[in-house]
Amino acid sequence: MRIAIDIGGTFTDFVSYDEVAGEYATTKLPTTPDDPSRAVLEGMEALSRSLDSLGFVVHGTTVGLNAFLQRRGERVLLLSTAGVGDLYHIARGNRMSMYNVHYRKPKPLVSLRDIVEVRGRLDFAGNELEPLNEVDVERAIGRVRDEGFGAVAVAFLFSYVNSAHEQRVAEMFADALPDVSVSVSHRVAREWREYERTSSAVLDAYIAPTVRRYLGKFEHEARARGLESDIHVMQSSGGILTARAARDRPLQTLLSGPVGGAMGGAGLAQLLGRPNLICIDMGGTSFDVSLITHERPDVAPEVLLEGLPILMPSVNIHTIGAGGGSLAYEEAGGLRVGPESAGAAPGPACYGRGGTEPTVTDANVVLGRIDPSYFLGGGMSIDAEAAERSMEPLAEKLGLEGRQLAEGILDVINLKMAQAIRKLTVERGIEPRDFALVAFGGAGPMHAAFLATELEIDEVIVPPAPGAFSAWGMLQTAIRHDLSQTYYAAAEGADLEHLEELYVELEAEARELLHAEGVDDAAIRMERLIDIRYIGQEHAVQIALLPDEIRTRPFVDEVSERFHSAHEARHGHANRGAPVEFVAIRLVGTGELERAESRPLADRPEGAIAERRRAVIFGGREHETSVVFRADLEPGVPIDGPAIVEEPTTTTVVPPGFVASVEPRGSLVLARKES
Repeated sequence: MRIAIDIGGTFTDFVSYDEVAGEYATTKLPTTPDDPSRAVLEGMEALSRSLDSLGFVVHGTTVGLNAFLQRRGERVLLLSTAGVGDLYHIARGNRMSMYNVHYRKPKPLVSLRDIVEVRGRLDFAGNELEPLNEVDVERAIGRVRDEGFGAVAVAFLFSYVNSAHEQRVAEMFADALPDVSVSVSHRVAREWREYERTSSAVLDAYIAPTVRRYLGKFEHEARARGLESDIHVMQSSGGILTARAARDRPLQTLLSGPVGGAMGGAGLAQLLGRPNLICIDMGGTSFDVSLITHERPDVAPEVLLEGLPILMPSVNIHTIGAGGGSLAYEEAGGLRVGPESAGAAPGPACYGRGGTEPTVTDANVVLGRIDPSYFLGGGMSIDAEAAERSMEPLAEKLGLEGRQLAEGILDVINLKMAQAIRKLTVERGIEPRDFALVAFGGAGPMHAAFLATELEIDEVIVPPAPGAFSAWGMLQTAIRHDLSQTYYAAAEGADLEHLEELYVELEAEARELLHAEGVDDAAIRMERLIDIRYIGQEHAVQIALLPDEIRTRPFVDEVSERFHSAHEARHGHANRGAPVEFVAIRLVGTGELERAESRPLADRPEGAIAERRRAVIFGGREHETSVVFRADLEPGVPIDGPAIVEEPTTTTVVPPGFVASVEPRGSLVLARKES
């Protein structure tokens, strides 16, 4: 049996695949924020005969991300090259918000007093100008021992070219303080730009002890309950790695939570033959947007998180605080929704766990769009009266009726989510109307049609078991290692023989990493990438290379033309007469895994009536609405809105003006009638 787990802020989702029976199963459990592994282990036992029957386990974790966002990471001592200790605080001179007079740079994770300058110097080519001063390192070791630092980050000038000084520091700390986590910049990010590399090393050090403790505890408890297979963890890049490798590279897991949905979108694009998709994942706490273009997720070589740069390949995901648990409130006489959330505890008022403030989920209950008797497939009871009571104080304050407030809450949250989609599309010159909208998460299919209307998107796709789609996406990915190296040279006159040698070295390193994770040579795939820019530019465009292209083709001319075309597609212009330069080379090494077959996951309770009708409010009016179970829908048979399609992991709302049908592979497709 194969199992995937997606830990969310409100619920933890599970998808299992029985390789013998060829069947999927799903379940959802409330997340246990104090110890996420509790819910994970409970769900694993619920879906499997016993943990020793599991042959493959993968999960996305937000442990590292939460430690960063909530500033609960370890106190870090940063070692830098003498003379540039202030570099991390000086950061960059650009303003992230140009016209904001109150703008302040993001607060660094390490204070100035916790930065130690170490003598020793390399030049730009990696040649040693001054040997490492080990007395300075010993003093730093003394500070860590005496002041109780939980982690150390080491970022020396030009260590991406020659790592000898950083390696020696790591050895000295390992001998003196073996229990202290040490993050060296050449392992975290082997690229130029000293500030960005230092920031990446500091963040790795900041979250490393938290991630390692969680993975160590989870693995220990799972083994004690009989688990024999490796535990895998999603990476920010969309691949997976073993828990053992994740403990060595904790930064790679930083954004692993939301990435599963993007990988599921890539799998769905291939399955349905729709290459361009906008994926929206709406859960109880957050709303995540990602893009699939040409059947592949949009992966960026670096990410900016709360203003701090991280040199790490990551699926480009835009997240806002908008979910089923988002709280509605009054501010300056107007209605506001989110980003504050009721979370898993106490949760929305309708959960009956002590929540009293109105939320998005409560609004959907009040409007009749959620069946209180069939929430989570009947596995959780909903208190509709509590949802209505939660509306009363705010409705009175705003001079509205309860149902008017409920629709207002949904209008506000839908507009916020539509703006988040524009952030990843329109603001980058991408037209949303050229994409289909894929909706998943526990709440995504309830809001997708309204978002499509706002953005003039013609088609909404709701995949099988959308409430657990992110977990399903984790079963569609591969073990992945991303390697990079700065290679700065003008394209014309570049030493192509040396360039080929560098790629061969990276491939050997990637192959060694994949072998360490049990991947056979036959399953290994390599992809070469190169960062190119016009001479004088700051930012580069990443271009894919063909195998052996450097040796066998007029390489410079052809790769330059691909760069011009990519630059024009992304920025709207190209200057084909301008010289270009190479900035960095990258390699993606993947180990393909056996994948579970894609089959429908819909289900319905035994003895349930195939179709019912109930009053649901749309546009301020009650509509007699058809309510059906997704498992009862015949492929190709259309259902006119308004309609409600129910299944164990979510509810899909088909508003007036839309028609829905199931395509042959099991996805529910909603289309605007006018289109």
